[in-house]
Amino acid sequence: MNGFLRDRVALTAGLLLGISLVCTGALLYGAGSSAMQTFAAEQTAGAADGTLPQEDAGPLAEMTIAVDPGHGGYDGGAVGRVSGTPEKGLNLDVALRLARLLEAKGARVIMTRTDDRALCDEDPPIRKKLQDMQRRAALIQAGGADMVLSIHMNEYAGRSESGPQVFFREGCPAGRLLAGAIQQAMIEGLHPKTQRTALGGDYYILTLGVPSALVECGFLSNRDEEARLLTESYREEVAQAVCAGVLAWASLPGEHPEPLAAVDRSDEPH
Repeated sequence: MNGFLRDRVALTAGLLLGISLVCTGALLYGAGSSAMQTFAAEQTAGAADGTLPQEDAGPLAEMTIAVDPGHGGYDGGAVGRVSGTPEKGLNLDVALRLARLLEAKGARVIMTRTDDRALCDEDPPIRKKLQDMQRRAALIQAGGADMVLSIHMNEYAGRSESGPQVFFREGCPAGRLLAGAIQQAMIEGLHPKTQRTALGGDYYILTLGVPSALVECGFLSNRDEEARLLTESYREEVAQAVCAGVLAWASLPGEHPEPLAAVDRSDEPH
């Protein structure tokens, strides 16, 4: 082959290679563009029907839980035998920790108070305590709560009593189940010297027609337990134990029993 022919062949091959590369690039670009369009279309369709991938909403995602820090303001509640610390601040601290944990599990949380105050007027026409409880109940019911957790500290005339104690509305199977789950979780999580069982009781806050528990976190009248309750680390453990009890209750198989109807207080003085 002479030099001129060789040059023509080389030129023709180069042109063909260039055309091939351009075509290949166009095909790849078109495929990529098509894939991006398909992805965008799938995302748009998913958004329309609510099926977009998302993080796990949590086991309590369908629940609204009222967390009620007992006492507050003028009403200090029980007082530490050694330190003189009123329970109202400890209740609030545990309740705020508990609210954070419940929200992390997907629950919507209603707080009856978030600072040091009572929910009553300075000089109401009825007893301060009654007005305070009426307003707590109104907040809980207006918020559509599915559950009530009221946080307290205990005390007793004798100094030997200790251990968390959970109460439910007397005669309410739904409350008994919830309180029992929380009581067991507190035993397992806190390892108290005295291991108590959940008890029925007559408490205003437990009569609102939803599963409810009043949690006495420990005895401020007991020197050792008071010292533990005064530490942030132990109060965090208490909150974690209560949350664990709620999660255990939520995971129980079968249908939960229906709570007793809310007490009719329409004739109560206001």
